[in-house]
Amino acid sequence: MFQHFLVPLDGSSLAECVLPHAIAFARVFSARVTLLRVLASPQAGTAVDAFDWYMDKAEAEAYLEGTAVRLQAAGVPSKIAVMAGQPATIVTEYVQNQAVDLVILSSHGESGITGSNLGSVAQNILLRSQVSGLLVRADPSAPAQQTDLRYQHLLVPLDGSLRATHVLPFATTLARLYDSRLLLVHVLSQPEMPRHGPLSTEHQALASQLTAHNHEAMTKHFARLVSQLPEATEYRLLEHEDVAASLHEVAEAAGIDLVVLSAHGYSGGNQWPYGSITTNLIAYGQAPLLLIQDLPADWTPMAAAGAAREGSRPLEMVRDRLPSARPYDWSSSF
Repeated sequence: MFQHFLVPLDGSSLAECVLPHAIAFARVFSARVTLLRVLASPQAGTAVDAFDWYMDKAEAEAYLEGTAVRLQAAGVPSKIAVMAGQPATIVTEYVQNQAVDLVILSSHGESGITGSNLGSVAQNILLRSQVSGLLVRADPSAPAQQTDLRYQHLLVPLDGSLRATHVLPFATTLARLYDSRLLLVHVLSQPEMPRHGPLSTEHQALASQLTAHNHEAMTKHFARLVSQLPEATEYRLLEHEDVAASLHEVAEAAGIDLVVLSAHGYSGGNQWPYGSITTNLIAYGQAPLLLIQDLPADWTPMAAAGAAREGSRPLEMVRDRLPSARPYDWSSSF
C-alpha cells in the first residue's frame, strides 16, 4: 500500500502536529519517512548573505535530525532532506523524484492559523503532488511528542462507485491494527431535474421512485461490504439535499478522528485532482483526512497547474467540470 511517506516541516509547532499521525501510519503500513525542510533560495549578493543561508541550513538539519531521532525511537525508519526553493514546488518535485506515495501535511505552518481552514502552501501541495495525502488540521494544543496515537472511529464516505470503494483496504488495515470502529456512509440526494417552476406530481413521483431505487441498491451494496469488513463496522444511509453538509454533520456528531475517502467518486472525471465532495471536505472539514488519490499513472496535471496559477483562490472553487468524463477503471480493485 504505502511505502514512503514525506513529511514537510517548517520548524513550527503547527507543522509538527502531523508527527503523531506519521508515527501511527508508519506502524500500520511499515513505511519509511522522509522529513523535509524547504528554505528560501540563497540570494546572489554578499558573502554575509551566503553565510547566513548556510547557517540557516545547518540549523534546519539539526532540527530535522532531532525530529528523526524521535521517530526512530518510536520504531519508524526516518531520514532528512533540506532543500531550497518555493515550498510547494520543491515538495511536489521531491514527491515525483523520490517515489513518495503519501504526503503527510499540516493544514497550517509558521504563518499561523488565519481565517482560512487550509493554508496556501498545503493547498498547493495537495493540488499538485498527484499522490495520496494525509491532511491534519493544525492545532496549537495537540501534543506533537505523542507516540501512541490510535484512531478510534473512522468515517468512510461511499457513493457506490468502484473508485470510492478503492479506499476500503486502507481503512480496514488501519481499523484492524487500532481496533477502530468503521462507519460507512452514503448520502442519498433527490435526483436533480431541470425546471423553471415546481415539479409536477408526475416528476415528484419519478424522483421519489429513483431515490427509493437508489436506497435499495445501496442497502444491498453495504450489506455485502459489511460482511467482508471488520466486525466493528456499521453503515448509514442518509437522505439530505447537500451531500457534503451531511458528511460534515456525521463527522462531528460521531466524534470521527479520521476520514478516509477517494479523491474522486462516481461523477468525477480526471481533469481535476479532486472531485467536488472531496474538495469540500478538504476546505471545510475538521477531522484528519486521508485522501486516496485515484488518478491514472499517465494523468496530465493540467488542473493542478491551473490551480497553482490561480494562487490564492480558495480550494472550494476547484470543482469537477467534466462530470460526464469516463471514470478510471477500478474493476480489479477491492
